[in-house]
Amino acid sequence: MAYSRSSEPIQFSRDCEVVMVPQGDRVSLPAGTAGYITQGLGGSFTVFVDGNLFRVAGVDADAIGKEIVPPPQLPENATDEDVEKAVWNQLRTCFDPEIPVNIVDLGLVYHCEIEASDEGSRRANIRMTLTAPGCGMGEVLVEDVRAKVELVPTVIEADVELVFDPPWNQSMMTEAAKLQVGMF
Repeated sequence: MAYSRSSEPIQFSRDCEVVMVPQGDRVSLPAGTAGYITQGLGGSFTVFVDGNLFRVAGVDADAIGKEIVPPPQLPENATDEDVEKAVWNQLRTCFDPEIPVNIVDLGLVYHCEIEASDEGSRRANIRMTLTAPGCGMGEVLVEDVRAKVELVPTVIEADVELVFDPPWNQSMMTEAAKLQVGMF
């Protein structure tokens, strides 16, 4: 993935902490840095700058002239099922910065369970994997999942465990994901 004619040019309006793809290193790009958006999914953006790819978190979307995605909302009387549905919807907003498919459709989420407390709060227990065990973006993706799930009203904690058993393979992808990446 790199700059193409369909990539959108951008310029950072302020200093912004970003993550290098695929290394996972955090760096700061200064205001005035020019580049191109190569992928903008789930509220996060992959940008191409000086021959490198960087991930701009959704909370910093304004630094590249994009709107910050509002957090999910639930009705006051939301049921456990409503909360679980909202959690799965949030998981579908998490994307590998190099693959334009969400982690649910990629087959990276192995388990998601919601525990309710007597006080009305909830905890999400999630087990997920990566497309490759050595991926430098692993902790970045885990933190993205945690942060986005904890935006769901009443979810006070998301316990996200990164596992590699069973190993991920392409057969775990949904048919829609396979179609999207040209495997059909």
